[in-house]
Amino acid sequence: MSKPTVEKAANFLRPIVQADLDSGKHATIVTRFPPEPNGYLHIGHAKSICLNFGLAEEFGGQCNLRFDDTNPAKEDQEYIDAIKADVEWLGFKWAGEERYASNYFDQLHAWAVELIKAGRAFVCDLNAEEMREYRGNLTEPGKNSPFRERSVEENLDLFARMKAGEFPDGARSLRAKIDMASPNINLRDPILYRIRHAHHHQTGDAWCIYPSYDFTHGQSDAIEGVTHSICTLEFEDHRPLYEWFLENLSVPAQPRQYEFARLNLNYTITSKRKLKQLVDEKHVNGWDDPRMSTLSGYRRRGYTPASIRTFCDMIGVNRAGGLVDIGMLEFAIRDDLDANAARAMCVLKPLKVVISNYPQGQVENLELARHPKQDIGTRVLPFSREIYIDASDFEETPPDGFKRLIPGGEVRLRGSYVIRADEAIKDAAGNIVELRCSYDENTLGKNPEGRKVKGVIHWVPAAESVECEVRLYDRLFRSANPEKSEEGGSFLDNINPESLVVLTGCRAEPSLAQATADDRFQFEREGYFCLDKDSQPGKPVFNRTVTLRDSWGQ
Repeated sequence: MSKPTVEKAANFLRPIVQADLDSGKHATIVTRFPPEPNGYLHIGHAKSICLNFGLAEEFGGQCNLRFDDTNPAKEDQEYIDAIKADVEWLGFKWAGEERYASNYFDQLHAWAVELIKAGRAFVCDLNAEEMREYRGNLTEPGKNSPFRERSVEENLDLFARMKAGEFPDGARSLRAKIDMASPNINLRDPILYRIRHAHHHQTGDAWCIYPSYDFTHGQSDAIEGVTHSICTLEFEDHRPLYEWFLENLSVPAQPRQYEFARLNLNYTITSKRKLKQLVDEKHVNGWDDPRMSTLSGYRRRGYTPASIRTFCDMIGVNRAGGLVDIGMLEFAIRDDLDANAARAMCVLKPLKVVISNYPQGQVENLELARHPKQDIGTRVLPFSREIYIDASDFEETPPDGFKRLIPGGEVRLRGSYVIRADEAIKDAAGNIVELRCSYDENTLGKNPEGRKVKGVIHWVPAAESVECEVRLYDRLFRSANPEKSEEGGSFLDNINPESLVVLTGCRAEPSLAQATADDRFQFEREGYFCLDKDSQPGKPVFNRTVTLRDSWGQ
């Protein structure tokens, strides 16, 4: 796999913003990130976060965090807290306090009344199924609701009674009066308010009618003085409605909507509904499971904010879309961790080695650099008669090209001596349970005289090493397009059964006993790892962030 260049890709919005500032159209720019608090943020949201906050930073403006909380039945404070934590983790700070669409419910209601008084909105008694029938389709125009010509007085009365809670859910709605024959279905008398007798996490039981997303969004932008309202391409067809509301209401500003292509990443699901299904049906262990495409999942897996932001810079911002290879995201984290992660040794499948000619009771404290290129200190590895190596590093009958330990063969222990395998001790079933080796005392920090040792393997001291659990995470889906199942099933049929392999009884070098939640390591020859929140004192758990090299294409 060729190594991509870590550079900022094209962003078609930069010249638009620059032109607006140069022309004096705007003295400063205001953007916003407006998530719905009905789930955790995923990698697709990271693109929007980096775009909105990044433009505000680049041009000296501000970005608001505004929760689009118009559907209390699906929203929760847990999601609000998680979203705030994710934005801050990525390194961004919103202007002032976080905002809520619900902050504007009184004003939105007043604007709805304004539309009714102007003859541009009406109370409709059609139920959801009838409304679909009247709406028409892409080739046939819709039909006017039989309630469209109610008088202003009747509409005001019914809307007031809706607000007062007189009617059950779904009995009535408030709709804009635009054009049922419009080729743009979004303009066919869209719903402004629905009756929902639901407790709201911000407003409590003050409301039993809630505004639609389309009615809420543009007016919230106008209230906040947003200059560039940036959203994904699926809202392009909604822009005429966005503009219709702004033109027909006494709003304090005229924001402009711009659309960009959403992130489509292979081997990945970013539908919040399907992510919630994975959680609810326990295919994963919560929203922050390290296999999830949520930002909380990536954080727990060991991804860094810098790697996510680098990835978003690499893919750029355009309107063309396309499928992004997940290898770009994995490249971004490898590149970051290769430069910044401390080195350590951890034996995943321990095989005990007794160095027969090493003096009994003797211990040498070997000092190894924590990073080969950065001056971030050293760590100490005690070396004595008994150590652990990985069981895969010894083969009685080695395949061609095997450069590790074989009977009578030699390898170098990383940062230590050259050892030779003299005898393999087996149990009654014929399994190798211990190696007897000898060391060359003249090979610490130098090559042996008269012979060349090709292999270098990692090791840990037997007595001082830390027992740990290691979780080997891989891609959650085995298909590049998880939505398509060869058997004709759902995306669940594409779950990779090897997406998590848990190894217990692993042995880590002593320095890893002091690992903290923010530490990331390259376990030499194994991959990049971080400490998991499930760790207990003396019982660390490490998550694999990513392998050392991309092995999926092989």
